[in-house]
Amino acid sequence: MNEEIFLTVSAEEAGTRLDAYLAAATDLTRSAAVRLIEEGQVTVGGKRPNKKDKVQAGDRITVTLPEPEADEAVPQNIPLDIVYEDGDILVVNKPCGMVVHPAAGNPDGTLVNAILYHCGDSLSGIGGVIRPGIVHRIDKDTSGLLVIAKNDAAHLALSEQLKVHRVRRVYHAIAIGNLREETGTVDAPIGRHPTDRKKMAVLRGEGAHARDAVTHYRVLERFAGMCHVECRLETGRTHQIRVHLSSLGHPLLGDPVYGGESHAFCRSHAALIHGQCLHAAELSLIHPQSGKEMHFSCPLPEDMEKILAILRRT
Repeated sequence: MNEEIFLTVSAEEAGTRLDAYLAAATDLTRSAAVRLIEEGQVTVGGKRPNKKDKVQAGDRITVTLPEPEADEAVPQNIPLDIVYEDGDILVVNKPCGMVVHPAAGNPDGTLVNAILYHCGDSLSGIGGVIRPGIVHRIDKDTSGLLVIAKNDAAHLALSEQLKVHRVRRVYHAIAIGNLREETGTVDAPIGRHPTDRKKMAVLRGEGAHARDAVTHYRVLERFAGMCHVECRLETGRTHQIRVHLSSLGHPLLGDPVYGGESHAFCRSHAALIHGQCLHAAELSLIHPQSGKEMHFSCPLPEDMEKILAILRRT
């Protein structure tokens, strides 16, 4: 699927050549920006521009990034923590630090490489050669449960369940600060950050390029300056929990993207912090073949348990 970037030109950026503006506002090179403009992958106010055009304050720019061409993922003998497996699905507990599928900067050593070795040809092909069997994803530094489809019928059934919110996903997180309410819901649309394409953001207002996102939370434990939170996803947007809690002023401990790694605890316990403290602890779904409801759970990773133990003592 092609990725779209949505940008709005500020007053300070007005007067810059379009290709130079795109190179500064994204991680595209100037030559790549020129190529996308010439290929019609860039619009300004819905119209195709020229690379020499000067951007104006308030211009709304859309950049369409074609799906990168990638070689077929190869099997690699990487250990898997298998929670459940049958002829249709595979449920694994992904460790923190493992990328789900190959991409730029992570050509191998991913979960896909590991499941290709484990499953051989028994994987759904709907995701393509780079994402065989992958129905949903979690971030590299988020640990926990993922379901893999071992055939196309299972893939289609699970994708439909995700679409209509029949898959139940519960996460545990450590957030900075203390949420005011014991329970609550964040109902805030999420889209690509308007100037930093590596981030997501809560976007509101007319013309905002965002999708509905709903997160239900419950405080499990409170500490001095932090809290242990359970989050249940109603939708599954990129970085959803990280963005939603950050939007409340409570970024996840250790999160390098949304403001959670500057906390003093991260500096004093650097050996324990490996990115955001977030773990996919529970997963419920309807088995695509039997129609029975299935529930899976896995314990917190050792580093999060150690962090909670330290917080409980302070």
